[in-house]
Amino acid sequence: MSTPPMAYVYGVGWDGEELRALARSVTGVDGHAVAIVAAGGLVALVSAVPPDAFDEIALPHRLGDLGTLEELARAHHAVVDAAFGEAVFLPLRLATVYLDEPRVADMLLEHRDRFAPLLAWLDGHVELGVKVHVDPAAAAAQAVPAQTAEPPAPSPGRAYLQQRRRKRHSTEDLHRAAGAVADEVERAARALATATVVHRPQQSGLSGRHETNIANHAHLVPADAEERFREAVQAATTPVAGVQVEVTGPWAPYSFATAAPGPRTDGEPR
Repeated sequence: MSTPPMAYVYGVGWDGEELRALARSVTGVDGHAVAIVAAGGLVALVSAVPPDAFDEIALPHRLGDLGTLEELARAHHAVVDAAFGEAVFLPLRLATVYLDEPRVADMLLEHRDRFAPLLAWLDGHVELGVKVHVDPAAAAAQAVPAQTAEPPAPSPGRAYLQQRRRKRHSTEDLHRAAGAVADEVERAARALATATVVHRPQQSGLSGRHETNIANHAHLVPADAEERFREAVQAATTPVAGVQVEVTGPWAPYSFATAAPGPRTDGEPR
């Protein structure tokens, strides 16, 4: 007898035709179909997944492989983003897996009093990210022209002094300037945001960028204020060589779903 499938959960929203129709048109993790589990006026978007790929033994191995993790995350986010484009939607964390669909229904009923106000709060909002990056190489390139009218140094002493001048914008000074830029940008962002979450700076290897990320903030912003938010951040950005300010999104409100429960720990894998 085959083992019953488990239930991979993408997120939660109000029960309505938008999410029901979406479930019929999208594909989830590992190419599995997406369905709904409904209870208490809420629906969870789920995929039936095989235990040998998602149980408490297999899942940690999958998440430990960067290639598999990237594929899983891409599929998860695709479903969440599609749902967010149709209705207010509360994304659950990557690899939220329940033993079966009845337990997902129980979770919806058990936590309805938490989901309902959270969905109401998120309604009409988007998540926008604001990141500040530091690039010492870019700062050095702008500080010292590639070609200079100054003749070559005639002595080691003069060469040393020239080298010191080229390094006048030290890494310490650059980070201090970047911190001031980040503070100004953050004040402007918070003035238009409903809420803010401060994330750890991203590691270069994971972000795919060679610059150093020094600020990584998520802002919950009214959807009709998105353009004003971007303009305010741009206006607050003081131009500094080697400092880059980036606004990302709009995203589904991943950073503001902290009140959403994960699977119980009584034998159910996380």
